Amino acid sequence: MALLSSDGWLFLLRWIHFLSGITWIGLLYYFNVVQTPFFAETEPAVRSGAVQKLVPRALWWFRWGAMITFLSGLIYLLHRMGQLGGVREFFATSYGWAIFLGGTLGVFMWANVWFVIWPKQKIVIANAVDTAAGRPANPAAAPAGARAGVASRTNVVFSIPMLFYMGAASHLPDLADKMTRGGKITMAVVSAVIILLIEANALFATAGQGAAKPLATVKGTLWAGFILAAIFYLLFEIVF
Repeated sequence: MALLSSDGWLFLLRWIHFLSGITWIGLLYYFNVVQTPFFAETEPAVRSGAVQKLVPRALWWFRWGAMITFLSGLIYLLHRMGQLGGVREFFATSYGWAIFLGGTLGVFMWANVWFVIWPKQKIVIANAVDTAAGRPANPAAAPAGARAGVASRTNVVFSIPMLFYMGAASHLPDLADKMTRGGKITMAVVSAVIILLIEANALFATAGQGAAKPLATVKGTLWAGFILAAIFYLLFEIVF
């Protein structure tokens, strides 16, 4: 059977990666484009009920979609490195650079889900349950919700170039066709600095203020994502 061949197993791995990724990113956009604006406009009682009953269900699919996407992508990446002859040969290709940039953004998104968004949202959910039962509100709930919100909006920003470069790996074969050692180092360093600065903003910036202000709206968040994708594209054009 075709699916039992080596190519078949590789196809199944990619299929799992796509399916879990659609689940994860779909819920990411639901949270930011649909749920957050709705919560801002609805009554406190309705919002509390949704936080207690709807949000935990959505977050389960969200975080496990992220985990399966991460693991299947990592396995696939290691397999592709082996197919191309190793790490050095992998990074000698335009495919390798594009998929690595997209994958790096995806790893930061996965880390934000599991180590920022989910822990902070657990505080928010527990607070909603406690206050609904007449227990005192947790003063840490509001800051936790705000931090989860900034991290989630940051993931939307990352998702736009991440998806672009995942697709570019196979469909823009000339993206990095004139690579030099100096160009590789420059690309790696500049990309790392940009990503780390944006991630630092997700972890430490005050929601709605300073560098996090553009993320206060859906429009600003989407524009930030498209601009980031364009910046990386210009880096490829200039450096390579």
